[in-house]
Amino acid sequence: MNAIKQLFGGNTRQFGMIFALVALIVFFQFMTGGVILTPDNVINLVNGYSYILILAIGMVLVIIAGHIDLSVGSVAAFVGIVVALTMRDWHLPWYMGIVVGLVLGALIGAWQGFFVAYVGIPAFIVTLAGMLLFRGANQYFGKSLTVPVPTDFQFIGAGYLNEVGPDTGYNNLTLLVGFIIVAALIWSGLRNHRKAVALGADVKPLWVTITKLVILCAVVLYATYLFATGRPGTSFPVPGIILGVLVLAYGFIAARTTIGRHIYAVGGNRHAAALSGVKSKRTDFLVILNMAVLAGLAGMIFVARSNASGPSDGVGWELDAIAAVFIGGAAVTGGVGTVVGSMIGGLVMAVLNNGLQLMGVGSDMTQIIKGLVLLAAVVFDVYNKSQGKASFIGLMMKKLGGRDNPDLAVAEPLRDAVRTES
Repeated sequence: MNAIKQLFGGNTRQFGMIFALVALIVFFQFMTGGVILTPDNVINLVNGYSYILILAIGMVLVIIAGHIDLSVGSVAAFVGIVVALTMRDWHLPWYMGIVVGLVLGALIGAWQGFFVAYVGIPAFIVTLAGMLLFRGANQYFGKSLTVPVPTDFQFIGAGYLNEVGPDTGYNNLTLLVGFIIVAALIWSGLRNHRKAVALGADVKPLWVTITKLVILCAVVLYATYLFATGRPGTSFPVPGIILGVLVLAYGFIAARTTIGRHIYAVGGNRHAAALSGVKSKRTDFLVILNMAVLAGLAGMIFVARSNASGPSDGVGWELDAIAAVFIGGAAVTGGVGTVVGSMIGGLVMAVLNNGLQLMGVGSDMTQIIKGLVLLAAVVFDVYNKSQGKASFIGLMMKKLGGRDNPDLAVAEPLRDAVRTES
């Protein structure tokens, strides 16, 4: 038992959501006769849920800042239809279509961010209006019709890593990506351990670090095997690559940059942040703008995967993104949350959806179960805090990221923000 406590930081509850994810996978693997972890199903899972996870990246920053964005599904649908129309009617190349979509998302974000940050209208109201406005705009400009997109554009939503090199029976590029990730994990883990020892910090025994690395590397290698052995013509999906890059970038922004610390400070205590010199209005503006840009990207990926933009695109996406963030450990009151935690929450929802579909459960019961899971996750987190305990996802990220991870409590990011401004 002592070894387990050392391995998991003395509090296994902090890994509750990871355990829940593993338990769901094991449960559905048994109930579906092994289908859940087949290469084709895992590839489809990444393809079919990557756009929601991209939305969750932006949504977690919005929620950390103390806001909520209800317009992301409608914004994604509107950007999707505009991009499809410009490529069809103006004969724009696919890459210019992507530029148009990102610029349009930024303009929408600036529009909504202005009302939230500088007019002072609550984000809930502004984005509720945006949800109605851009849903109607999607149907108005698209005339409630389906608009196809070019084959080249479809690559960002339905493409895979190409086959290169000799015929090994696997996708070589996928194998290379997996090996690079494993090497990076090992290098980073051992480097952090050596630095901690050199600084004289209180560190866990080396065997704990090695055991964690073995577990992580085993998971990565198994996932690499699944992606590299799919049906001919498939491998690691392009949407998964886009998602991975965004997770790394936004994880770094949230944990290691001034704007990231300001977002946590504003969400934790807006008045104290303002008194310390943090420009809360600019912070609010940027998180809303960023959310719309990511919504536009998610909409384009979905349209590319569906081969066309339609009037029903984006319906309910905001709810899935918000659920992923709260299941991943974000606080309803703001100031707490992580990009990685939101990805874990999103994967819980994705596996739950996928497993229930494979079992033949109807959409009615699926919605009921998803609602209960969301409620249970928030209730459990609120209960922990009411008992004077930290959020278990927050604790998990602290152990994974060290004291420099700013999502764990309000005091630390606020203190760092004050030091930055001073």
